Amino acid sequence: MEMLAFFVLAVLAVASALVVLTRRNEVVCALALASNLVSIAGFYFLLGAQFIGFLQIIVYAGAIMVLIVFVVMLLNLGEERYPERGRAQKWLAPILSLIFAVILAAVLWKTEPLGLGEPPPDFGTVAVLGRELFTRFFYPFEVISLLLVAAMIGAVLLAKRRI
Repeated sequence: MEMLAFFVLAVLAVASALVVLTRRNEVVCALALASNLVSIAGFYFLLGAQFIGFLQIIVYAGAIMVLIVFVVMLLNLGEERYPERGRAQKWLAPILSLIFAVILAAVLWKTEPLGLGEPPPDFGTVAVLGRELFTRFFYPFEVISLLLVAAMIGAVLLAKRRI
């Protein structure tokens, strides 16, 4: 049953990522990104990290996606803003992606499984996450929050300039 759930989530994650990459409508891309984030939360649930899975849904698929849709609607970008350029990228991107996939497959083929075994009994709990977040990862957590605040300020300034 877990294997079936994994494959369903994998297909959903890859399909929604492809929608994000191939569509030009920002709202469609944002909704596809939200479904991608929910499928990633499903992977966390399969790994037994329920708290991280719920955080993924609440924070990323909820709050961050609302922020992204708000910025898209606030900036009101239209299709006419996209100039016709990047012809080389249309050919170069798939070729480089294929080369990267071949290299990744070769590395994974030659690598032995890690054999991590069973996770500790307190894996994914709030206590362990809080201890790690506020001791070892305190400064990276604060830097990310400052970057998000700077991005929100930048979006407001860009929107204000247009008014």
